[in-house]
Amino acid sequence: MPSKKLLRSRTESMLAGVCGGIANYFDLDPSLVRIAYVVLSVLSAAFPGILVYIILWIVIPEE
Repeated sequence: MPSKKLLRSRTESMLAGVCGGIANYFDLDPSLVRIAYVVLSVLSAAFPGILVYIILWIVIPEE
C-alpha cells in the first residue's frame, strides 16, 4: 500500500489549502476540518491557531 503524503490542497483550498490537505490526508470532509480548526482556534484565544496555520502553510508543501 503506497503511503500518503501530507500536501496542501489546490482543489480544496479556501486560503492556503492547509485544512483541505489535512482533510485529504485523513480522508475527511474539508468543511468539517475547517469548522473544527476554527472552533479549536477560538477556544485557544485565536492567536495560537493563526500562528499554527501560518507555520503549516510554510511547512506543508503544495501538491
